[in-house]
Amino acid sequence: MHRRRFLQLSATATAFPSLTRIARAQAYPSQPLRWVVGFPPGGGADTVSRIMARWLSERLGQPVVIENKPGASTNISVQAVANAPPDGYTILFIGASAAVNVTLFDNLPFNLLRDIAPVSGLIDFPFVLIVHPSVPARTVAELIAYAKANPGKISMASFGAGSSSHVAGELFKTMAGVNLVHVPYRGSASALTDMISGHVQVMFDVMTSALPHIRSGALRAIAVAGKNRFPGLPDVPVIADTVAGYEANSWCGLGAPRGTPPEIIDRLNREINAGLKNPAIIEQLAKVSTTPIIFTPAEFGAFMASEVEKWGKVIKVAGVRPE
Repeated sequence: MHRRRFLQLSATATAFPSLTRIARAQAYPSQPLRWVVGFPPGGGADTVSRIMARWLSERLGQPVVIENKPGASTNISVQAVANAPPDGYTILFIGASAAVNVTLFDNLPFNLLRDIAPVSGLIDFPFVLIVHPSVPARTVAELIAYAKANPGKISMASFGAGSSSHVAGELFKTMAGVNLVHVPYRGSASALTDMISGHVQVMFDVMTSALPHIRSGALRAIAVAGKNRFPGLPDVPVIADTVAGYEANSWCGLGAPRGTPPEIIDRLNREINAGLKNPAIIEQLAKVSTTPIIFTPAEFGAFMASEVEKWGKVIKVAGVRPE
């Protein structure tokens, strides 16, 4: 009898942590969530985050509060989440910049692939090469010729040193053999303000924030940076038509601090993916020129690792360094 009782108590003790995790996941969430974005308000990252945060809030029955933490090419936001309690109440907007930073910066106080648990994909941002109307070029070939005739005199805006906008521009400079002066900003919105005023002349921007200014005539679209033309600008060619092999895009997903219970990560993944498949959400994302990308946590982790490798090679070849 004593032995049987001992075995029963041992089995209960062994099962207790699992039961506790399951109970915690079932009770989740019991308070508001922080959705940390490494870009300032007004840009594509902020716009997409607010669309999806509203959806997630409705599904979870708790407020999901956007917390903009721009700076250091999104490293500040990543570190803030890496240091947060792994309880599912702090989630991170992960952009392509975070994958770039792994190679770009030495001695980061965190390891993206180790310290941030992948949760889900979000969307793909098409990139577009835009110029101020004062630039006489209307094609990629004309822009290259104009830049070669004016080396070091044309400024190229980006939404941060090491950002996906920056490395897309550096890749173009390397492959096209042109000298454009990089001018980093703290996000797309402030860069576009100076683009429209003519303080800077060239920029690789996501279609989300650039398209309204292209359609208004404030800026001119030269070419799309991806493999295919953008349906909203069917007459605008791709850069690869002129610079063979060129391709750049931006993307984003969600992460959480390492150690976040897998039951909570799975819950967040299910709710986000349900939104990305919802017709109303798809329509909202299409209006800001983005396309959903749906991953399991494991698939998103593998995707991030592949992007770290890809942009690491680009940075080394182009010789990009943080500014």
